[in-house]
Amino acid sequence: QMQLAETGGGLVQAGGSLRLSCAGPGFDFTNWQMGWFRQAPGKERIIVASITSNGRDTYYADSVKGRFTVSRDNGKRVVYLQMNSLKPEDAAVYYCNTYPSIVINWGQGTPVAVYA
Repeated sequence: QMQLAETGGGLVQAGGSLRLSCAGPGFDFTNWQMGWFRQAPGKERIIVASITSNGRDTYYADSVKGRFTVSRDNGKRVVYLQMNSLKPEDAAVYYCNTYPSIVINWGQGTPVAVYA
C-alpha cells in the first residue's frame, strides 16, 4: 500500500522545537496541496497547517499560528513542519497527507510529546 512516512517527532520540553518531515516514496505529491494534521488521545484528527503545491500559500490553524511553519521541497519530495515554542497542548501524533482531499493511505504518524 502506498503511504506517506512522517518522521522527526520526539519528546521535548515546553518552549522547545522540532522539525517534522513527510516523504512519500513512490508517491509524487509535487502537484498536490499538502497538509499536516495531528491527533491527540481521545480527540479527532485535525488540520494544523497546509501548503499549496508550489509552496506559495500556506494555512495555519489559530492554535499554531506564529509558532509553526510549513514548507516543502518538491525536488526532494518532502514536506516539513517546523514547530517552535512548543506547548504541552501540542502533544499529539502528527500526520501528513494531501489536503483537502485525502488521496493516499494515512501513514503511521510521528508522535510529539511536550513536557512542562
